[in-house]
Amino acid sequence: MPTPVFSPALPASLRARYDIIFAGGGTAACVTAGRLAAADPNLQILILESGPSTKDKAEHIQPGQAITHFAPTSQTMQFYKSRPSQSLAGRSVIVPSARCVGGGSSINFALYNRPAASDLDAWGQLGNPGWYSTDLIPLFQKAETYEIDLNKPTHGSNGPLKVSFGGPGALMDIGKQFLDVGPKFEQSRPLSNEGNGFNEESINVFYWISQSGRRSDVAHHYVYNKGLDNLTVLDNCLVKRIIINNTGRATGVEYIFNKSVHPSSTDDILTVQAARLVVIAAGAMGSPLILERSGIGSKDVLEKANIPIIHELPGVGADYQDHPFYVTPYIVDPNTDTYDPLYRGDTELWPKLVAQWERDGSGRMSGNGVDGVIKMRPLPEELEELGPEFTEHFRTAYVNNPDKPLFWLCASAGLGGDQSQLPHLNYSCLCIVLGYPESKGSLHIASEDPYAPPNFDSGFLTKFVDVAALRWGYKKGRELVRRLPVHVGALTPAHPQFSPDSLATLTDVGPVAIDAPKIVYSKEDDAAIDQNIRQFVQTSWHSLGTCPMKPLAMGGVVDSNLNVYGIQGLKIADLSIAPSNVNSNTNSVAVVIGEKAAVIIAEELGIEGV
Repeated sequence: MPTPVFSPALPASLRARYDIIFAGGGTAACVTAGRLAAADPNLQILILESGPSTKDKAEHIQPGQAITHFAPTSQTMQFYKSRPSQSLAGRSVIVPSARCVGGGSSINFALYNRPAASDLDAWGQLGNPGWYSTDLIPLFQKAETYEIDLNKPTHGSNGPLKVSFGGPGALMDIGKQFLDVGPKFEQSRPLSNEGNGFNEESINVFYWISQSGRRSDVAHHYVYNKGLDNLTVLDNCLVKRIIINNTGRATGVEYIFNKSVHPSSTDDILTVQAARLVVIAAGAMGSPLILERSGIGSKDVLEKANIPIIHELPGVGADYQDHPFYVTPYIVDPNTDTYDPLYRGDTELWPKLVAQWERDGSGRMSGNGVDGVIKMRPLPEELEELGPEFTEHFRTAYVNNPDKPLFWLCASAGLGGDQSQLPHLNYSCLCIVLGYPESKGSLHIASEDPYAPPNFDSGFLTKFVDVAALRWGYKKGRELVRRLPVHVGALTPAHPQFSPDSLATLTDVGPVAIDAPKIVYSKEDDAAIDQNIRQFVQTSWHSLGTCPMKPLAMGGVVDSNLNVYGIQGLKIADLSIAPSNVNSNTNSVAVVIGEKAAVIIAEELGIEGV
């Protein structure tokens, strides 16, 4: 019998024309659309999302299930493979990007981490009035209910998204020990109850970071649970291109049913019209590709893909940015609870933890195993440790911005990814997330086919200062981890391969004393660390900057009101508009971009109450 062709039923109430259409239904889209729909019940809004719905699904509500979305067969992720790079020891990197309603907020590890004020001020200084920290911090507060302390400065007390330390029993021993040992060993870096204060007091302090026992996502808290009859969300609908008329105005969208989610989908091309505005919100990985398929982008890229040029805009996809993520695994005491059984799909423990969560919202399903963090930057007396390659870069990029950390460092309770070839032990990982990499890449279409893999260059580690920063992070983190009481040793195949006679050889078989001598590294040891970094660094899933908000002459794609240069009635609202990097888990920034977009659009349309 022939294979049945999948053709999802469109709702009977689907209109041929909406006031506003969102091409993409991720974090920022849900925030903006939800705010606008609530403020004006007469405004008809459509969201077209290429992935599935997330409404009331356990895998999106239970934080501990986040790891399931990273499986190669995942329907809620799109996986982008970069070109091989010599900077990565000849490797490609795979960058997952959320593909579901709510985007990253529906599937991420629910880490709540906000940027530095100077990160936001840098956006404003690029010719973007209204995007300074004084403009955006109130929007962070507007989105948040900070259950830890409702009166904390710069935090919110009545927003849709709840922030806490996690459900009962979520805090793991590894996180507790990291926060206990860290300030004792790093005596210039104390324990703090605030690492998200937008200021230098949040730097070089150890602090808690986790989430509530139930995921607090934008899909449920801005859209699904709001009863918005004027907001329609169509899932599994992949936007092919934006329709632009002869006067250069966006008038609608072409979309198809997504074969990546339903392989037997029809090839029918559907259209829907926009009376007032089209907003591209497909994320840093998706938005530049939609623009280019629509004939907006670099002439060279469009000609190679045989796409007629509607408007030449060279900045589209030209600057891909991320936070390189360097993870080194360690073995911990077998009696220590970690997330490794979950990562391995333990058939006995998994249902027990689910039942515990369903009973009272407690246990590992209510957390993520990342409970202690430090945003670290070198103290003046430490700067020499990073080497001469880094010193000048630090002076120009960091000295005048004391609120900027070099990286984000933590010890996680488990080793994610495929553990099928590893012994069934309990692991901890030392995780380093580089906040402001100098290296940049690019992302462009290779074909007009919306299913064709893009031409993607991650750019990772093409600037040596990034390697130098991560090398210092490895050394700092290793000293901390080897002092944790649960420490047993290193998973040596994944660590730098030091020579047998090196003083840095991985010989620990248990924790060392707080006052034990620090490891001494030679130039050869540094080279081994550098090589390991190139072999193992990966993405932290923080893609941004591919359609930057800055002046056209500087490679900008949108202006400060999020209008695409040269096209009327077309905006972009997602992390692709970030004109420079931010040291945070980027979902918090995506939420604020959504809040800001709602304010901008409401003002332009004369809508009050947003």
